[in-house]
Amino acid sequence: MSKRMTRRQFLRGCLGIAAGAVVTPTCGLLYVSRIEPDWLQVERVAVALPDLPPPLAGFTIAHLSDLHLGPTVSIADVRHAVNIANALQPDLVALTGDFVYRSAEYAQACAQELASLEATQGVVACLGNHDLWEDAPLIRRELTNVGISVLVNAGLSLAGGELWVAGVDDVWSGDPDLDAALNGAPADATIILLAHEPDYADVVSEHGGVDLQLSGHSHGGQVRLPLIGAPVLPYLGRRYPTGLYHIEELTLYTNRGVGTIYPPIRFNCRPEVTLITLTEKS
Repeated sequence: MSKRMTRRQFLRGCLGIAAGAVVTPTCGLLYVSRIEPDWLQVERVAVALPDLPPPLAGFTIAHLSDLHLGPTVSIADVRHAVNIANALQPDLVALTGDFVYRSAEYAQACAQELASLEATQGVVACLGNHDLWEDAPLIRRELTNVGISVLVNAGLSLAGGELWVAGVDDVWSGDPDLDAALNGAPADATIILLAHEPDYADVVSEHGGVDLQLSGHSHGGQVRLPLIGAPVLPYLGRRYPTGLYHIEELTLYTNRGVGTIYPPIRFNCRPEVTLITLTEKS
């Protein structure tokens, strides 16, 4: 039988419990608000596509999304993501929207940082809902001024015609036209679509003709609880919130994003830069 607890031991135990009640929430708040949001992760993903032209085997794409330069994301955060992407030495950089948060005044600064991105086949982008909610023409102009190809219901032939990269207008607040984005694509080209909202993949899959869709928007939920997943997800980011999916013949990758929106926290859902490597599906 254990000894009876003394008054001193009892008080010491109570103090320990009280201290734990204070320290644990404090440490938890520090982690979700200061540590994980800045803990950028490189996700390396092999994507096997049918009928991939031999010259595209091993082709790499650095995928960044949801930078959200603004009150919750600093220039240093964007610069860090750019430096990581450049260190991966990709063939192409794809940016899938939401460059600013709460004001288009951040557009020029964001574009100036993104101007440092390097890829042999260039940098392509689509716009997101926050871009349209602020000032889409201004944001598009700032990105275009630094050499980024902003694809709004349009496509671009790359890699000697073996690759067609298309982009649609924001699905939530814009006027997406998939037919226009695919117009002019060579019959045998591999087709990659940039669409900010991942749930648009159901429309793309039914339409056909696209091999790979790259999206963002959801931030992965920013908070993902064990056994539950993300308690809160945005409109058009609920069916395919994070990672790799196969919808009939279409492959979709949803990036968790670089930045955050309010509340500016992350838990079990680190920000990411993705390196996608194309391989031929056997």
